[in-house]
Formats: sequence, structure tokens, C-alpha cells
Amino acid sequence: MSMTKLQEISQLGQSLWIDNISRSMIASGKLKLLIDQGLRGQTSNPTIFKQAISTSIDYDAKIQQLAEAGKSTFEIYDELTIKDVQDAADLFKGLYDSTEGLDGYVSLEINPKLGHELEAQLKEGIRLWQKLNRPNVMIKVPATKNGLGVVEGLIAKGINVNVTLIFSAEQYQQVVWAYMKGLNHLLKNGGDISKVRSVASIFVSRIDTAIDKMLTSSTPEVEVVSLRGKAAIANCEIIYHKFQKSFSGEEFKALKAKGAHLQRVLWASTGTKDAQYSDIKYISGLIAPDTVNTVPDKTLEAVLDHGLAKLAMPGNVPGAQKTVEQLRLLGIDVGMVCNQLLNEGLAAFEKSFEELTTSIEEKKARLCVK
Repeated sequence: MSMTKLQEISQLGQSLWIDNISRSMIASGKLKLLIDQGLRGQTSNPTIFKQAISTSIDYDAKIQQLAEAGKSTFEIYDELTIKDVQDAADLFKGLYDSTEGLDGYVSLEINPKLGHELEAQLKEGIRLWQKLNRPNVMIKVPATKNGLGVVEGLIAKGINVNVTLIFSAEQYQQVVWAYMKGLNHLLKNGGDISKVRSVASIFVSRIDTAIDKMLTSSTPEVEVVSLRGKAAIANCEIIYHKFQKSFSGEEFKALKAKGAHLQRVLWASTGTKDAQYSDIKYISGLIAPDTVNTVPDKTLEAVLDHGLAKLAMPGNVPGAQKTVEQLRLLGIDVGMVCNQLLNEGLAAFEKSFEELTTSIEEKKARLCVK
């Protein structure tokens, strides 16, 4: 039997994960089918859970049961999301075992309302890990100043972490340091660093969306043609180069000798938002060894249909740096754009979380009417 495109890409060292989760996906057998086709992991976020819970009736019976048992809105949210992640992780467990812990992970995000509180985030991350009670889950933590401390603290306790909302190369480098600090703490405390895994999630397409708008509003046509749609992958090229340097350096070599694993780069937000671009632009342009790409359903279908398994990185790093410099000369600072996108991403997840809890509250009221 011939390999699927997901399996072919996996042979090149990149794992395709899906950026979606829902009760229907699990119960219908769709997730199991995708795993059989070569899907190697799953990610979630507050926006995804808002869509799954608020726009379907799949969770209504459980919401009613929990509400009638006196559970609060947050407790209901917690039970629903934990159950989905546990059930998905169980479906991926065979893959987790067969890849010796490389793949087969499902990620769950810490309550975004705690984003400004380091200790509260750390405590919540530990609670989620213990309640999930699965070796093949990852706790998602945003790469903010507080979040970096949370990443270090969770890794130090042997907890798998998906560090999310990374946009800039500078932000990425801080994430790597937090990961290595956490491993050193775990090692110092007698822990087994070979048991912990982490990914660093780099958000991609939003950079092109933002910078393309800036180009078309104030830039000569010749510059627009040469730079439009180039910033995001250029930024990824630079980050991947930092990844290679960081994990071939002496500090990680010492940790690797004790059993530590690479913190793989994970390309996120890789659905194409501009119809003028290929629907697999942020797949084919980002295939690289020791990476993950987490994609929405539509993009995953496109990859299965007409994806191309061909390495794209490491590529032309000087060319990527030149692209960033050309943008700077036009008054577009990629680093500043990345900082703005981080703030917008944090706000969007917090808003989605608020909308989700409001939806659960409304369903409670409707379902529990006597």
C-alpha cells in the first residue's frame, strides 16, 4: 500500500498534527481515521473549544448533568475539555508508544485569564497535568514574560509543555533558554529528563497577513511584488537556524548526554488566509527535519490531496535576513509586528475563553429549566 502525503512528510522528519478537537471528531471515528492516515498529534486552544462547544449540541447532555450536580461554569468547562483531551490522547497512545514518545501528543491550554499571574499559571499547569493523567499530553503556555517562568517551572517538574504564541526570533530564543533551564532544574532535583518533551509553537500566517497590509497601503508596486507573502517564511527560516544552533551547542550537548530531547519547532497558524496564495503555502515552505506542523482541517485535507513531500529547510538564511532588512528599510519592523501579534493573540484567546464560558452559562440556564 502506498504512503499518504502525511506519511511521506513524516519520513522527512516533520510530523503533521491537527489544530482542532471536538467531541464529534472523536466519537465519529474521524480522528482515528486520520491517525491511520499518518496524523501524529493534536493541538487545541480556547477558540477551538469555543467553536466545538458553543456551536453544537454534542456537549449539552454532559453540561446538563454537571449543572444539575451543582458544578460551576468553570468546573463544567474543565470537565468537558479534560474529557476530550483524555479521549484523544488515548487514541494517540499507540503512536506515542511506537515512536518512543516522539509523537502522539494532545495539547491543552492553561486558562488564558491567568496570563498575568506566574504562580497561578504554574499551579494550574500542574493541576491540569495531574487531572489529565496521560503521559502523551502537553500543557500549553503562552511565551510571555510570565509564561517563560511557567515553562521553566513545569519542565522542572517533568511536565510536557507546548510553548505557544511565539512570533519573533528573539522570543523564540528566550523559550529555548527557559526549556534548558527547566531541564537543568529537573536534573538537579534527581528527575529523569528523558521523560519530558516540549515543542515551541511559532505562529506563521498572521505575520504575512499583517505585513502584506502594511506593504499595500504605503509601498511602491515593485516592492510589493518582491516582498508580499515573504515575511512569514523568512522569519521561520531565521528561527529554524536559531533552533539548529541552540540544539547543537555545548549546553544542550551536556543535557542530551543525560537523555534530554530536542524541543522541536512547531509551525502553527499555517492555514492560508489569502486566497492568492497556495492552500499549502505554509506546509510545503516549512518542511524541515525535527519539526511539527499543526494544521486546521481544511489544510490537512489539502495536504492529503495534493501535498508535496520535499524538504524546504534549512534554506537560504542570508536571503531571509535580507527580506527582513528590506522590510526594515521600508519602515516595517518585523520584530515590532511580532510583538503586536503576540498581544493580539493573547487578547483573542482571552476573549474566546470568555465567550465560551458565557455560552456554557447560557446552555446551563436553558437545559436546566424545570
